[in-house]
Amino acid sequence: MKNRTRTNRTQDQDTAGGGSLVGERYEVEVGPVAHGGHCIARHEGRVLFVRHALPGERVIAEVTEGGEESRFLRADAVEVLHAANDRVAAPCPFSGPGRCGGCDWQHVAPGAQRRLKVAVITEQLSRLAGLTPEEAGWDGTVEPAPGDKVAKGQVPAWRTRVQYAVDAEGRAGLRRHRSHEVEPIDRCLIAAPGVTELGIESRDWTGVSAVEAIAATGSSDRQVIVTPAPGGRLPIVELDRPVSVMRVDEQGGVHRVHGRGFVRERAIGRTWRVGSGGFWQVHPQAADILVGAVLDALKPRKGETALDLYCGVGLFAGALRERLGDRGAVLAIESNKRAVEDARHNLADLDRVRIEHGKVEQVLPRTGITETDLVVLDPPRVGAGKPTVRHLASLAPRRIAYVACDPAALARDLSYFATEGYRPVSLRAFDLFPMTHHVECVAILEPVAKGS
Repeated sequence: MKNRTRTNRTQDQDTAGGGSLVGERYEVEVGPVAHGGHCIARHEGRVLFVRHALPGERVIAEVTEGGEESRFLRADAVEVLHAANDRVAAPCPFSGPGRCGGCDWQHVAPGAQRRLKVAVITEQLSRLAGLTPEEAGWDGTVEPAPGDKVAKGQVPAWRTRVQYAVDAEGRAGLRRHRSHEVEPIDRCLIAAPGVTELGIESRDWTGVSAVEAIAATGSSDRQVIVTPAPGGRLPIVELDRPVSVMRVDEQGGVHRVHGRGFVRERAIGRTWRVGSGGFWQVHPQAADILVGAVLDALKPRKGETALDLYCGVGLFAGALRERLGDRGAVLAIESNKRAVEDARHNLADLDRVRIEHGKVEQVLPRTGITETDLVVLDPPRVGAGKPTVRHLASLAPRRIAYVACDPAALARDLSYFATEGYRPVSLRAFDLFPMTHHVECVAILEPVAKGS
């Protein structure tokens, strides 16, 4: 059904040529889920990426981005004509077409969300790595974190770091999907209790453009990082719980206003200092879950050497070092200067651990290392890339653990590893981002036996 109606919605990005189709509505049959939190539909031969839909549904899709000459269109399902069995009423009152962009699957039953993620991982492995789940050593499931397996209509409160945007009226909220516009909220359902109890949403943030709230796991540390609006002054920050306050300057530098300049996280029986800019997993159980998966699969041996690449504040390096015995050694590399400082502090009680500052692809070749037994790499969303994969394979590790927050990047890098003679022997997927399309994977690779 073409040109059902036109609305006055504006487009965040320019169209890719031709007249704008933003606001056009089409009746479409929804096809499979795609990577990115949307499903695929087609109208008169053109692909639509439709949010707020489910496979098998019939919906009215309203175009949010794209023009007559665009290769594809982006759209929202603004009316559901035939609903899938897995559809639920969104628990969050701020979810839906044109509303908050923080979650992708509020309208989907929790178990079905994990099945959608299974479908995405399966498709990415097939398309980018040429692997079936069996060939990747994967049982085809996405594992929920303990306590996150909730009933329909319920939402696990897991997000220990929330980045709020502030609108022109000083109200805290979250960005709308692919937009700079702010959706004011009075509560984020996926925020961890330690974030919710700060009362960020009830305060007037006039003169501020963004507020990040952090609630550490395993300690009472709470922190807010405030970004003043251009020309604005930092307000007095008074919240419902004691917090340390940091300020972001116009160049992006972060400065302590009062309290600690870091939070203390607890994982694998250790305390970890994490300063502003240092990476830490957002789900409160993620660090323990991922370290457990990596160590169980790598099976470190006494006296071995290991690399921890993109090491953050030293989580995997510390876990490895404690397993390698007196003669073992770990080299870790991290590009963020503050994270390197934290890693050196966090691992100061462990000998034979070296933390190098710089980009992996630049620092690793300069280390002079010609071989290693084990590798852990936890790259950013873009993945490790072909040069780094090639270098790692040249070191002939007996086993590699690849921790991935993006299944497409993982699949691409698995294809590069295959070219260099490494194959996955196991893969596990974890639902550490409920209500969103994000998923964490841990793949274990070994060298392909000669002649096989």
